[in-house]
Amino acid sequence: MLPFFQKKYIEAGCDEAGRGSYAGPVYAAAVILPKKFHHTQLNDSKQLSATQREILRVVIEKESIAYAVASVDVTEIDSINILKASFKAMHLAIEQLSTTPELLLVDGNRFNTYKKIEHRCIVKGDETYASIAAASILAKTYRDAYMKKIHSSYPYYNWNKNKGYGTAEHRNAIEQYGLCVHHRKSF
Repeated sequence: MLPFFQKKYIEAGCDEAGRGSYAGPVYAAAVILPKKFHHTQLNDSKQLSATQREILRVVIEKESIAYAVASVDVTEIDSINILKASFKAMHLAIEQLSTTPELLLVDGNRFNTYKKIEHRCIVKGDETYASIAAASILAKTYRDAYMKKIHSSYPYYNWNKNKGYGTAEHRNAIEQYGLCVHHRKSF
């Protein structure tokens, strides 16, 4: 895991969670880490257990220079499409940072420029750069917490386990119970 892309500018890592989900909002996070930040377990959120993510979430929130998490709901996802909604969630997170970054490191291969801040799209960036990995962990843990919260109103979809993704169990529940207000209609 590389600590930084470069050393001259203040850089923020950005990533999203929930882009491929059938239900629930898309979440995004932006994280600025201090130059000396290091944690041996820091990795792409998908490579970590839920327990490891929760432990790292606390560390990231405590030790980062700045972090922010934002989401875009299913109504807007259906209105503008999931890719644009992912970019919007990232923009909303960047906007909330208490320190203004000078360079954005974005996981993936596309991004809409935020204001006039230079950005770099990095495929598998969450496996490569610490700030993107940190953003992936925050986006995932915040989204997972939200999906667990709404699970109690719709327990038959089992969102506390599948987090709204299209597992066989979730697809079967949709067949049996139909879609609810938290499902994306544009899928």
